[in-house]
Amino acid sequence: MGGPSGSSQADAAQAAPASATFVRPSFDQVYATTFPFVWRTARRLGVGDSSRDDVTQEVFVTVYRRLGQFEGRCSIKTWVFSIMMGIVRNYRRTRRRKGAGHAVSASVVDPEVLAALTPDPLEQASRAQAGRIVHQILDELSDEKAVVFVLADLEDMTVPEISELMNTNVNTVYSRLRAARREFNEALARMNERGGNRHD
Repeated sequence: MGGPSGSSQADAAQAAPASATFVRPSFDQVYATTFPFVWRTARRLGVGDSSRDDVTQEVFVTVYRRLGQFEGRCSIKTWVFSIMMGIVRNYRRTRRRKGAGHAVSASVVDPEVLAALTPDPLEQASRAQAGRIVHQILDELSDEKAVVFVLADLEDMTVPEISELMNTNVNTVYSRLRAARREFNEALARMNERGGNRHD
């Protein structure tokens, strides 16, 4: 579940717990291994285009400052993830204070939603709207539920993988995921109902 397989020190740090042979990866190795995941997950949690560079930079500035504290007691991806989530939580909290209208306007389309994009402008608009809807609903979920939903249903990670990444009990992850899916579907149904009523 970490970066590409190979013999790098970063991969070794991901695979092995702290021990006498632990070798702390360099910042460059950590950055190369975790940047795509950080960028993708921040985006899927609704960090908009205008803020994503700043959020990602803040994550890796923090990683750089704290790397000397990393002792290999968890994977480097788990360690970076915990830093990222603290920063993303602050971003989500600030955006919620600005109001739902701001959150929707700031939401951006997940490139995966635009996969297999056709030249048809109507199709492009439909996919863009789908991306905004997903982000709007995720904004309504708690941070814990939004994260497990994104990791399971958008990142295609298994519950044991999520449990390891979040350093959380498997049963807790299952419970949060069930609740997140239920709340997501309920919010989507409410949106569809409101949309239908506007056309009555």
